[in-house]
Amino acid sequence: MSGRAARRRRLVLHVDLNNTVVAADAVSGQGPRAALNSFLSTVTWGAAGPAGEWQWVSDHPSLGPPCPGAVSYYCRYGRDPAFTELGLGQHFSSLHAHYLQLLEWPGKPHKVFSVQDEENKHYHFILPSFFRLLDALHREGRSFAVVCRTFGTDLPRVLHAVHCALAGQHPQFPGLRDVALSVDLTPGQIRCSKREVVLSRGSERLSTREDGRKLYNYFSSFEGIGGFQDHFDWWARNQFSSQGGKPLWIDPHDPSVHHIFFDDNIRLDDTDTIVHPQVFSERGSSSPRCAPTSELYDICLVQTHLLEAIADENYFLRCVQRCEENYDRYLACTENGSPSQLWDGQ
Repeated sequence: MSGRAARRRRLVLHVDLNNTVVAADAVSGQGPRAALNSFLSTVTWGAAGPAGEWQWVSDHPSLGPPCPGAVSYYCRYGRDPAFTELGLGQHFSSLHAHYLQLLEWPGKPHKVFSVQDEENKHYHFILPSFFRLLDALHREGRSFAVVCRTFGTDLPRVLHAVHCALAGQHPQFPGLRDVALSVDLTPGQIRCSKREVVLSRGSERLSTREDGRKLYNYFSSFEGIGGFQDHFDWWARNQFSSQGGKPLWIDPHDPSVHHIFFDDNIRLDDTDTIVHPQVFSERGSSSPRCAPTSELYDICLVQTHLLEAIADENYFLRCVQRCEENYDRYLACTENGSPSQLWDGQ
């Protein structure tokens, strides 16, 4: 970690599910094969050739454009769950096969931790890199909580799987039984409107209508692991921009907690991103300002690279370490001036 202050700081990890820690999507019925195809279509880049034809400008997937003028396949043609099977995407078929193989479940299928695809192969339901993150943070003695944040319907199954893993049932991570985190199996909801954000879970109900800090305080003191279904219809009504995205509150005047949001749909283009970051610029203020994604990118917002998360068990841990290093500098900038000016466009 970056230093003593960061090590003392409590982590609250907001984690998307589909194509972030789960290579599947129950809403669209996509298994790992289709989900991986869908993700690949968002991180491969091309441009129009002399006659207007599509030409790939890079053989390597990347979260951002590899050169000026590059456009992602997703922006040009949309997400494609059969991306590498037909047409232009066949260029990346060997890459798809490689990462799909890395996803395969070793040995006998497990009713909780593995998932079967259309070809009767079994794959990891939750990426090992997520369980590795929980194990590593525990071993480092960190204070942390995990909030699953999804538009989808996989939340009950994911919470159940994490609960079983923390009971020591995951064959690859038996040491997770020592992680002293409880899992609340009751899914909550977050619903947004122009007037307020309302959170509900079981008997809990909180609103930002009278006090914009209520949900910041709620998540900052969140215990264990739980989850909420965010408001997809609100995002769609706002043209899939940050204004309709999953809300996240940040207070740079509160050095005791660090909120980090992982989502594959976080993008530097605020007209096409999935998290709505809101920053309390004034100490003790109850009215946050809307912050651009660029201000908090790799500080409190992590655009998940699914391929790296599949290939590297330490992926999420490395992301946390990078965010903590950047957050220390962000807080220092807050004390000395405007972090939005310093970090915008990084």
